Amino acid sequence: MRVSFTKMHGLGNDFVVVPASGMAPPPAGTIRALADRKTGIGFDQLLWLEKPRIPGAAVYYRIFNTDGSEAEQCGNGARCIARLVGGDSSGALVLQHRGGSSRARLEHSGLVSVEVAVPEFAPGRVPFLAAAEADSYKVKAGRRNVELRVVSLGNPHAVIRVEDVDAAPVATLGPALEGHERFPNRANIGFMQVLDPEHIRLRVFERGVGETRACGTGACAAAVVGQRAGWLAPRVHVSLPGGELLVRWDGPGTPVWLTGEAVTVFEGTVDI
Repeated sequence: MRVSFTKMHGLGNDFVVVPASGMAPPPAGTIRALADRKTGIGFDQLLWLEKPRIPGAAVYYRIFNTDGSEAEQCGNGARCIARLVGGDSSGALVLQHRGGSSRARLEHSGLVSVEVAVPEFAPGRVPFLAAAEADSYKVKAGRRNVELRVVSLGNPHAVIRVEDVDAAPVATLGPALEGHERFPNRANIGFMQVLDPEHIRLRVFERGVGETRACGTGACAAAVVGQRAGWLAPRVHVSLPGGELLVRWDGPGTPVWLTGEAVTVFEGTVDI
């Protein structure tokens, strides 16, 4: 079946967005083939748009990684969907997803802001296997003993503070922790360098994808664990390999807001 799609990206974290029109999403093998950057379209995630299931929402979206697995949330993807769908006269709209619904806003600056989630730090909510909740946890990965902090932003994250993000062992420690037995649903692994209370550098090994140029929920995870640890301010600029994001968190019980670019690259059709 031939379907239309839009190729988009947020800081180089790229997506194929498909308005499903009642179609079921393709099987994992088809998603893997489409994601191949040499023989397919190439993307970090497939965003599958369906009719909203609650009043007032603009769309219901599903997220599929390059390995065909389904993710719960995607901050950069949500911003791209908001850009594609468009808001009301004020630029505001509501997006529905597996975890519930999120507000989004098209800013006058041309950037897009999205309400990601209320952070959950309890291990069972991430999920992460631990005897009790703590500020940080020690995890053995191969021969390494790693100190990390965990949080759910609708999807599971671990954040490791490093002295130099360029020298961080993302390619080896990332996959070792992504599928670690203490993360029953696997996890996104962030490596964070704190430059000052309002600025961090970050690299993220994404679950089911590998290292990407940017990860929106990963930026939120790093900012909130850093704020909770006393390292960071409520507004944090996050420098990723693909560019800059702004994260705002007003504290426990409130949602995290993520602001950044959302760019349309091209439109096309493909057989699935």
